[in-house]
Amino acid sequence: MKSPRVGFVSLGCPKALVDSERILTQLRAEGYVISDNYSDASIVVVNTCGFIQAAVEESLEAITEALDENGRVIVTGCLGTRNQEMLRRFPELVAVTGPDSAESVMEAVRAELPPGHSPFHDLLPPGGIKLTPRHYAYLKIAEGCNNSCTFCVIPGMRGRLVSRSIHDIIDEASALVDAGVKELLVVSQDTAAYGADVKYRTELTRGRPMRSHINDLTRVLGELGIWVRLHYVYPYPHIDELIPLMSEGFVVPYLDVPFQHCVPRVLKRMKRPANAENNLARIRMWRSICPELTIRSTFIVGFPGETEDEFKLLLDFLTEAQLDRVGCFAYSPIQGAAANELDNPVPEEVREERLARFMAVQEEVSAQRLRRRIGQTCAVLVDAHTESGVLARSTGESPEIDGVVIVHDGVDIEPGQFVDVRITGSDNHDLYAQKV
Repeated sequence: MKSPRVGFVSLGCPKALVDSERILTQLRAEGYVISDNYSDASIVVVNTCGFIQAAVEESLEAITEALDENGRVIVTGCLGTRNQEMLRRFPELVAVTGPDSAESVMEAVRAELPPGHSPFHDLLPPGGIKLTPRHYAYLKIAEGCNNSCTFCVIPGMRGRLVSRSIHDIIDEASALVDAGVKELLVVSQDTAAYGADVKYRTELTRGRPMRSHINDLTRVLGELGIWVRLHYVYPYPHIDELIPLMSEGFVVPYLDVPFQHCVPRVLKRMKRPANAENNLARIRMWRSICPELTIRSTFIVGFPGETEDEFKLLLDFLTEAQLDRVGCFAYSPIQGAAANELDNPVPEEVREERLARFMAVQEEVSAQRLRRRIGQTCAVLVDAHTESGVLARSTGESPEIDGVVIVHDGVDIEPGQFVDVRITGSDNHDLYAQKV
């Protein structure tokens, strides 16, 4: 019997990618074949993103394309929370489900396309289906968020914080390591808040009591003997306790902290958590404990009410903070965001002009930070071979969002291998290296 074929389009952040992996794993477990084109698929699943307006538009284009090319489409993910709106816009959709709803997607697929009875349906790869290279994987530790940032609609889409059992997280992480994963990227909407919803309850995990707390979780993940990288870590006070773990080697010295701004008045209008912290002082303290620490952050410019003087203070912050890797958005009004109702909106042309000025300042800072690494020796994890050389990453680079280390003489190194290199050069984003 021919196995039914399902097409899949995955958009959005790493949290959405984990949702896609779970759906794909269940599809394969039930005997479905994943098609890489519309024409061979009997039905298509589109996992959407709704974080900013550009992501919404990309998702709508993907739905339109899938309907034009295939005709039978299930929409899931963040835009799935706008159920009635999606059905009004695309009445021909088979089903619409929200984020983190693998079983709802499966119910819709089964209803339209009954599963086959393949004798190989149990032959899943260890750790399930992954959309990343086999040597690294995203590990989602919680769903939802308890914050009410005025620029964000994700809590309304994904709900309040729901932390996973620390026992289940460790089991999944161990399975991934057994499957050959060399790097775990820990993600959630608010990674530093892990366990707050269950009052940091203690569970018996692998024969010992352990709190459902990001600090405890990080320590035990570090015992697995691979790289562990933390993303979306809000700067709550208890995050200071993670820095010694990085210095001691339990977790890679890399911290992704979405500061978003530095001016208290703007942060208050954003309703950002921990907005009263003296972040410059904390950055200096973190680097005194762990000098090799790489700090990544994201910012929003042109937020409603942001004055030119406040924007200049943000540029001064960039120069003084010397952050290694930075992403920035010009404020984008997104349907349902409370910030849309704030007074003194910044004109679009001013938002875009500030974005360009921001990135020009940060580009020079990043280039200076990279130049300081020339002459250093470090371990890198190889990702791929290209015509320009081997693409690899040190502990200072996260996949997809940061630069890379280009190793010119690494033709004999396979993806997924660690190798020691000496940094020989740099540009504004990438490093160049030779094998030691």
